[in-house]
Formats: sequence, C-alpha cells, structure tokens
Amino acid sequence: QVQLVESGGGSVQAGDSLTLSCVASGLHDHIGYCMGWFRRPPGKEREGVAAISTDGGSTYYADSVKGRYTISQDIAKRTLFLQMDSLKPEDTAVYYCGADVYGGSWLNQHGYHYWGRGTQVTVS
Repeated sequence: QVQLVESGGGSVQAGDSLTLSCVASGLHDHIGYCMGWFRRPPGKEREGVAAISTDGGSTYYADSVKGRYTISQDIAKRTLFLQMDSLKPEDTAVYYCGADVYGGSWLNQHGYHYWGRGTQVTVS
C-alpha cells in the first residue's frame, strides 16, 4: 500500500522561503515512477508545480515557479522535497505530493496514482 505524507507548510511573508517534505512508503515495488508536487490555490483547480524522475535525472517545473522552486529527493529516506524561495502571495495554496507509478506523467496530474492529503502554504 502506497502512502504519501506531506509536511512543512505554514504561514510566511512574501520573499520568505519554505521547504516541504513528503515521505513515501510502499513505492519500492514500483519501478520507473516519478514524483511530483501539485498545488490547489483558493478557488482554483489543482495544478502541477514540479516533478522529478526516479533517478533524479529529469526535473520539470511550471513556468510560474521556475527559478524559485527546487524539487529534490532522498531515495534512501524515501523523501521528496520542495524548496520554495522568493515566495509570493499567489503561491498560497494547499500543496500535494503525488506519485506516478509508471513514470512519465510529470506535471500532468491525471497520470498520478497516489496522493497525500496536502499541506497548507500561506504567503502574505
């Protein structure tokens, strides 16, 4: 059974930084998966933010966060990270961690199979 648990959200000021974490369990049986961060701003649809391949060789970012966000992972600790710098009020959202067990979906949420419950990020 795959479980994803996010943490690290909070309330910060514009320009601040925040790092989100997502601990994954049960993914060791899946080969070729990719992991991603998505967010749902207030009153809007969920959107892709960043994604990374299993081997860390490929990363993808939404245009709105390029140069400010960095996705990374610690395979040994089965943990996915999202470093968010220069935060803006429009980054306010619930952030979700997702897993695509076959790989290749990148920022397309419809290809993801598992989701965490989300963590709130508020930028004022």
